[in-house]
Amino acid sequence: MIDDLRSRGYTVVGPTIKNRVVRMSEISSETDLPKGSGDEQEPGRYRMTERGGEMMFDFAAGPDSAKRYTQPPRQALFRVRDETVEEAEPEAPSVALLGVRACDLAAIAVQDRVFLGGRHPDPVYRRRRDALFLVAVNCAVPGGTCFCVSMGTGPRATTGFDLALTELADPHRFLVEVGSERGEAVARGLDRAPADEADITAAREVSRTAAGHMGRQVDLDGVRDWLPAAHDSPRWQDVGSRCLSCTNCTMVCPTCFCTTVEDTTGFTDGAAERAEVWDSCFTLEFSETGGAPVRGSGSARYRQWLTHKFATWYDQFGMSGCVGCGRCVTWCPVGIDVTEELACIR
Repeated sequence: MIDDLRSRGYTVVGPTIKNRVVRMSEISSETDLPKGSGDEQEPGRYRMTERGGEMMFDFAAGPDSAKRYTQPPRQALFRVRDETVEEAEPEAPSVALLGVRACDLAAIAVQDRVFLGGRHPDPVYRRRRDALFLVAVNCAVPGGTCFCVSMGTGPRATTGFDLALTELADPHRFLVEVGSERGEAVARGLDRAPADEADITAAREVSRTAAGHMGRQVDLDGVRDWLPAAHDSPRWQDVGSRCLSCTNCTMVCPTCFCTTVEDTTGFTDGAAERAEVWDSCFTLEFSETGGAPVRGSGSARYRQWLTHKFATWYDQFGMSGCVGCGRCVTWCPVGIDVTEELACIR
């Protein structure tokens, strides 16, 4: 499959191990995949483990998501050279993402609503989105911080993919599901056999077992009402005293979309460039108006983020801004757990 996608002009990006972390990077063959490796994730903690065996996707979601390819961390907008303005040509490379989890497919759907669902769809986002070929892999081993079942986004991929794989053991094999015409064209070229009832039952069992081993859960009943109403809860001060405003949670979040513009000047050619870069509502300058920040405290910034993600996102986009991937919990250096904070505030 990797060879076929590369022959069709796609850069294949899949999970690899870099610095003892599963990162999404360009791959050229199955030998680049983290075969026999797993991970352990808890609040503020990530560790790789050696599981052995033939399994290639025996781990939970790492810090990278499809956001890096739908909304890159840095995009040049224009350059000025010798008093001439040069418009930057937006890049929309043909990329095949291998190993996308169900929660990340849900996050792409959230981004589609943000960037394409309004009166002014973003044409650059559309070009990048259309250039993506999505190969989902159904999650078999949720991390200790996952709660996709609570959010209704996983662990089994049901829509939004070109191909979906379920990795099965004894013997090691993959069940392949087709989700688009592009996916069907690739599937036709694979060395494959028709799935029998035992294969289908085994794939369903993988997802059923994963759903029963979520590391976290959250009760969302009435959250659109009680969370905004808890504006004066003392819990905001408590979590604000622990939060470092480091922006880790928003950087690894697959749906956070805030950006700012950054101007730079080259030392050698004197050319100036304006670029759009990822930003975060946890930075002090993010809400600056009239020379002063609207949200000057860490507790106010955390309240803004959590309330938007789980409540007011519905008012803005008609859906939740959280997909339950648990990245914000794992990669918070002080281990702040959104599911715990929501329970306490409630």
